[in-house]
Amino acid sequence: MTVHTDVLIVGASAAGLATAEAVRRSGFDDRITMIAAELQAPYDRPPLSKQVLSGAWDRHRTRLRPADFIVSLDLDLTLGETALSLDVASRTVQTDRRTIAADHVVIATGAYPRGLPYQPQLRGLHMFRSIDDAMALRADLLEADRLVVVGDGVLGAEIAATARGMGADVTVVGPQTGLMESQLGSAVAAILTELHAAQGVRTRLGAQVVGFTEADRRVTGVRLAAGDTLPADVVVVAIGAVPATDWLSGSGLHVDDGVVCDRWCRAADGIHAAGDVARIRDAPTGSTYRRENRTNATEQGIAVAADILGVATPPTPIPYFWSDQFGTKIQVDGSIRRDAEMSVLDGDPAAGRFVASFQCDGVVTGILGWNMPKQSRRHRGRIGIAVSDVEEGVATGLGRRHHVRQ
Repeated sequence: MTVHTDVLIVGASAAGLATAEAVRRSGFDDRITMIAAELQAPYDRPPLSKQVLSGAWDRHRTRLRPADFIVSLDLDLTLGETALSLDVASRTVQTDRRTIAADHVVIATGAYPRGLPYQPQLRGLHMFRSIDDAMALRADLLEADRLVVVGDGVLGAEIAATARGMGADVTVVGPQTGLMESQLGSAVAAILTELHAAQGVRTRLGAQVVGFTEADRRVTGVRLAAGDTLPADVVVVAIGAVPATDWLSGSGLHVDDGVVCDRWCRAADGIHAAGDVARIRDAPTGSTYRRENRTNATEQGIAVAADILGVATPPTPIPYFWSDQFGTKIQVDGSIRRDAEMSVLDGDPAAGRFVASFQCDGVVTGILGWNMPKQSRRHRGRIGIAVSDVEEGVATGLGRRHHVRQ
C-alpha cells in the first residue's frame, strides 16, 4: 500500500528541519512527512566534537529544537525508518516500512564518515559523525591515555583539542603540512599547528597511514608508511565524509559525490536536495561544489522551501564555518585556497587576535577571524571585491593591511 504526502523530507537533519520550518512559516498547512534512519530527534552536529565529547553537554542539549516546537510543526515524523530507493518519475520513496508518494521530495540524508580502505573492525578504533559516535569515543577516552587522530582537517583538529583538554596524550597524523591547511591556507594552518603544539598535541604531518596494530581485537597502534608505529589506546579516523546517496542507485538522479542540483537545489522535477548530500552546479561556470557545514545546511533548507512554495530566487550564500579549539575562535567567510595571498586587516597574529583577508587573481575570496568575531563580520562584505577597491577602503579607515606570503 502506498501512502501519499504533500512534502516528504528524507532525513531529520539540520537541512531537513530548516526546510520544514520555512515551509510552515509561510502558512503552508498541508501534510509534511519526515523520516530518518537515526533514532534521534533532529540534533546539531558541530557541538559533538567539542561540548559533547568533553562532557560539557549531555546529548539532549544538542537538540535543534525543543520537543514541543517539533510538535507544533505538525510533522508526520518517523525516526528509525530507512529510505531504500527512490522512483523519480512518480516521486515515490520505498522505505524499510512502507511506500511513500509525494508531490515534493526533499533529500536531506547528510553524509557518513569516510573510512580507510584497509580499516579493520577493532575495539578502540572509532569513526565520528553521530551523537552515538561522540558518546562512544568519550567513554573510551575516559579509560585511556593515548589517542591517535587520523586526519588533520577540521574534525580531526577539534577532536584533538577536546581530547587534550580531557587530559589525553594526543597525536594527530595527516598528509598536510599544517592542521586544517585546506580550510585555512598554509600561513594560518601553521599558527594553528603551533597552538596545538603549545598545548601538548604532537603532530605527524605529511605522513601516510598504512595500517593498524592490534591485540585481542583491540587497536594498539597506527602504522605509518615511514615504517614506524604510533602507539595508541584509542584511535579515531576523521578523514572526511561521504554523501549518503547509496539508496539513490538506479533512481535516475545525477549522483556524483552528492546529488547534483541546480542553484535552486533542484535535482529533478519535484525533487530537491539540501545540506551535506547536495552538490550544487553553478550555471555560469558549470563547476559544482558541496559544502559540509551547519550554516550551509540551514540556508539550503530555506532555499528549498522557497522553491517548493514558488517564491524562490537563486540563493547566493557566502560559505561560512567556525571552529573552537583551546579557547580560540576561528571564523572563515568565503573560501581560502592554499596559494591565496593573505593580508592582515585588523589585530596582530603575534597577539593571538587578528582578521585577515585572502585574495586570488586580484579578488578577495575569504575573510578569516582569529579571536575577533565582531571585527571579522564587519569585513565580510569585502568578499568578491577587487583588491584595489579594498585598498581604497582601507585608505579611508576600514582597517590596516599588511601582506603575509603563504
